[in-house]
Order: sequence, then structure tokens, then C-alpha cells
Amino acid sequence: MNMKAALLGAAAVLGLAPAAFAERGTDGEVKLTFPQAVSIMNPYLTGGTKDILAAAMVLEPLAVVDPNGVLVPRLAIEIPTVENGGVSADLTSITWKLVPGLKWSDGSPVTADDAVFTWQYCTDPAGGCSQATKYDGVASVEAVDPSTIKVTFSAPKPNPYTAFVSGLSPILQKAQFANCLGAAAPTCTDANTMPIGTGPFKVTGFTVNDTVTMAMNENYRDPAKPAFASAVIKGGGDAESSARAVMETGEFDYAWNTQIPPDSQAAMAAAGKGQFVVAFGTLVERLEMNMTDPSPDLPEGERSTVKAPHPILSDIRVRTALSKAIDRSILVEVGYGAGGKPTCNVIPGPEGWASDNEGCIAQDMAGAKALLDEAGWTDSDGDGIRDKDGKKLSILFQTTVNPIRQDFQALIKDWWTELGVEVELKAIDPGVFFGGDPGSPDTFQKFYADVEMYANNSESPDPESYLAQYLCSKIPSPETQWQGENINRFCSADYDALHAELTKTTDLAKRQDIAKKLNDMVTKDSMVVVPLVHRGTLSAHANSLGGVQINAWDMETWNTADWFRIK
Repeated sequence: MNMKAALLGAAAVLGLAPAAFAERGTDGEVKLTFPQAVSIMNPYLTGGTKDILAAAMVLEPLAVVDPNGVLVPRLAIEIPTVENGGVSADLTSITWKLVPGLKWSDGSPVTADDAVFTWQYCTDPAGGCSQATKYDGVASVEAVDPSTIKVTFSAPKPNPYTAFVSGLSPILQKAQFANCLGAAAPTCTDANTMPIGTGPFKVTGFTVNDTVTMAMNENYRDPAKPAFASAVIKGGGDAESSARAVMETGEFDYAWNTQIPPDSQAAMAAAGKGQFVVAFGTLVERLEMNMTDPSPDLPEGERSTVKAPHPILSDIRVRTALSKAIDRSILVEVGYGAGGKPTCNVIPGPEGWASDNEGCIAQDMAGAKALLDEAGWTDSDGDGIRDKDGKKLSILFQTTVNPIRQDFQALIKDWWTELGVEVELKAIDPGVFFGGDPGSPDTFQKFYADVEMYANNSESPDPESYLAQYLCSKIPSPETQWQGENINRFCSADYDALHAELTKTTDLAKRQDIAKKLNDMVTKDSMVVVPLVHRGTLSAHANSLGGVQINAWDMETWNTADWFRIK
């Protein structure tokens, strides 16, 4: 056993981070492959997980959530609490202290002013910040001194760990983004693709929807990290080719989102070059029902906006019928095996937060047909397609290019066709679908379809911030550069009021009860969201890549500073 191996063995026994025993930059290059290519490196201007994963290697928040759902400090010295005086007794403020001597990758100092600017950046109403829910309820962010950040809330905040927490809410460098406030935000190409950060890597090259190249950050606060001198993220293709590039050919070290069938997983694992890793958090594959009209006959600015209600899906009976026709157990069997579970919830965990909602699990085709009959949709001309008032029951169903999603599309189309629904399928390059380009007609935020399918999750075990995505104020529109998390355009005053109550509730049991009710309001009570599968976060890494800790509560790339080459 060589000296490095001996040190790594000792580290494992002591529970220490292996990378702490490696010399910075001595392990060459780490290669990552994403089936969805990175289109931007600014998490505030995208809803795509692939973009946020890449950005997390460069940009950092004050704290992250580890694989056990526990908050750990990142740019902060410690996690503020009521007990240590960091959170005020009345829960109206939280004060963070920066790690001394922090530097941006360009060598300039990190200060509290950068945090103040980041808050201003994301809360500018003209900026279309896609992570605005992280700053909900924040009345002000103050630089008490260069190393002290005070966040004050407009009301007591039982869960104050939202702003500047997790890879969704990192600190931006004020100097780099100073001219990118408001409507100028998406125009700052250099800053958005090559941000200056505090993470273990810095961007050296960016080709949109293709490749990101990085070098180690010489100014990273831990002098022993990262072990890798450089990193590259290659995007595009599909989940199967990404997985194969790690598990069979060994061309890459890490493949994110290896969403491939169970039999393919087993065949690839047999090659002995890598391993699949899975973690269950709150990731749910779901259908989003468009509550607005996406018809191309409408002028731009009205399509898929609240100005034009959906002519078919505005009827809850139609939405419920479409849900009842689906056999979720078959979807799990075909797509995920042990890596998935049928679900009716957008919040499937942790235990205590999940609603006792299993009514959608069993397929009910007879019930679905009865609901459409009741809604007046019948096959008046015998062509197999239901119609009403001269209009066919026709649906455009879109998702990303992905073998499992295409299998799901085919199965769901068959079930809906049996119902008497005409279904057109569309598959979009994932780099485009999740890219957030306000000029593209094919982003999931713009939603120029009737139904779309993708997966999303809460980055925190406490789903307050995540559930805020269904507030009326989060609806994407031309005025917000088509950014916003309320993809289906659901708007309910009752939902907004109940969520506001959640933000003020301190008792854990009551918080959990409110979260369950909010979950039910967008699922079984309204069917604007149709959950399908509680997915495990499934990725793959080479056997030669050490330090990987897959994380369902934050970014999978949350600890790339600790990755190293096993020799």
C-alpha cells in the first residue's frame, strides 16, 4: 500500500474528508457528462438543474444541506441559531459571519456587500430571477460590517435558512454583476457564463449547450483542495450514452442523471468500471397541466399567459380523468425498478411532511371515462376521438429527449387514446427545454404545450420555499422574461393565504400539517400537478473517483472540492 492509500484508509477510519490528504491539483482532470447540456452558469436565471449543478462548482452559498439533510456552513463560519445568538429570539432576523480571508477566484475579497447585492439582484422585479422564492419574506439584507450579513424578515420566519442557503441561492460578486440588475440581467453574457466565484473551480471556457471547462481555483480557501487541477462538463446526447461513458467505456468520471431502464443499469454495472448511486429525497417525475391556452393562433404575449384560460384543461374533470387513466406502477416497473416509487404527492418526504395521499396509485379507466362523459366530451362522430361543441379533445404532450421519458410518453399516450383523447407527442432537447432562454419557444417555463413532463424537487427537507413556487406571483410571463417557478400557471388566493400561514408557523407538527394541505391543493384537490414517480436521484461514477457523496437535498456537485482520484 502506497502512502496516499494509507492516508486514505486512515481518513476513512477517522471519518475525515479524503481530499484533505491530497495535494491541490495533483489528480489531473475530472470529467463529468450531463445528458442535458449546460446553457448558463447563473442559477438565478435558469430553472434547469444541469445549469445549477455546474454553477455549484464555482458559486457558493453561505451554507449547504448535506446528504443527511443537515445544514453545514460553507462561506459562513457557523450555522446561526437562536441558541448561539445568530437568529433573533423573535425569529425576525438571522445574522451570518463570513469565514475570515475569503477571496473570489480573481483574488479580490468577499464581503457582506456581495450578499447585499445578490439579494438586490434577485429581487429586482424586472430581472426575472428564477430563484426568487429563496428571498420571500426578506425585508432587507444589511452589511453590518465587511464580514457580517444581517437578513431581516418582514415577519417572524420559522425557517430562516432560505436566502443564501443551498446551491440555488449562492453569492454573486457585486463587481462582476453590477451592471446586470433588472432587465439587463439576461444580457450579461460573460458574467452569466463565466461567473467569478469562491468554489473549488473557476470557468475557463464555455460553449453554450455543449461544454464547460474549468481550472482549479488557486484562491480556494482550503489550500489542500481541490485535488483535481481541472474539470470539464460535456453535455448533450442522452442519459444512456452518459451512463455508458462512465460505466463501460471509462471515458468520463461522473454521469449525472443516469435515468435509464433497470435492465440497462444491470448490464452496464457488469462491466466493472463504475457504480450507480441513488438517494431518495423529494424528486418527483410529474405532469404539469397548462391552465392557460398555448395555441399558436394567439399573439405572442397572450399564449400560455393568464390572459387566456385553457379551453380544455380548465375543467378539473378533464385533468382528473387524465390522471386516473395512468398506471403509475407500470411506469415505475418500466422506468426505474428499485429506483422509483409510485406517488400522488409533489412532497413525497421526508416522513412527517408527506400527505397520506394514495388515491391516484390504482389505475381507474372506467372512472376516467365517466368523468369525461360528465364533462360533455363524447365521441359524436365515431372516429374514436371525443369532442365537444365542435372541438376535438386533443392534447400536445411534451417532455425532454430521454429514453425513459419517451417510454412514459408512449404508455401515457396509449392510455389517453383509450380514453378517446387525441395525443400529439413532442420531445425537446433537454438543454433547450431547461435552458431558460426567453427567446426560445421550447422552454418548460414558456410552456407552449398542453401537458409537459419533467422532474423537480425541494432542495430542503422543509418545503416552505419549494411550495412557494405555486404562488400566483411566481407565474412566468413576458414581463418576467418567462422566468418563474409556477409552470402550470395555477393561481389560488386560498393557496397563497395558506402558504403565508406556513411562513409564520413555528410549531413543527403544524408546519407539516400545512405543507400536506398545500401539497393536496395542487395535486388531488385540483390536479394541476399530476405526480407520477418518486424518483431516486440516480447517477454514476467511475470506481476510480473517490469522495463522491450523492446528495438528494442539495446539488450533487455540492462537494466536488472533496473529489479525488483513487490510485
